[in-house]
Amino acid sequence: MRKLLLSALAVCAFTFANAQEESTSTDGSMSKGGIMISETVGFESESQDLIKSNDFNFSPSATYLVSNNIGIGARVGYGAGKGENATIVDLEDLTMTTHEETKTSTMKLGAFGRYFITPSSKFSVFGELGFDYVASKSEYTNAGVTTENPDNTGFDVAVGPGICYFVSEHFAIEANWGL
Repeated sequence: MRKLLLSALAVCAFTFANAQEESTSTDGSMSKGGIMISETVGFESESQDLIKSNDFNFSPSATYLVSNNIGIGARVGYGAGKGENATIVDLEDLTMTTHEETKTSTMKLGAFGRYFITPSSKFSVFGELGFDYVASKSEYTNAGVTTENPDNTGFDVAVGPGICYFVSEHFAIEANWGL
């Protein structure tokens, strides 16, 4: 249950809509020329018996509305994780414990497009298509010996829906889910 709650919090982002006066409507919704600045922060911690893991991610983004329904944006992201695994082996009278640790760090740089559907003045539903460049590195430690794995680079393509609700003229709450 705790993992589910933390995951739900990780996908929620608070969005600040910072737009010029002539591009923001009077009811708080965004319109052409508006800028949305978002921040997503996530943390997950899991522990079961002798296995523990902690993950953290941070991803600011900015969206520029080229029309009332279409926005383009850019994002950067950083993530770090640490996993520990201890094994206890009992060989009759001899008990042996091994300890393994893995650390990872990931950087992302990406661009995305959004299509907004606004059924009411303060509520929007959107679809997002994004493309990210991803670079990660990791190291593995076992019995005090650390091995650095080769750096990995690649690309992510993400598609997902989202919702946005304007609480006031310059502040909205946003949640999105990606594939």
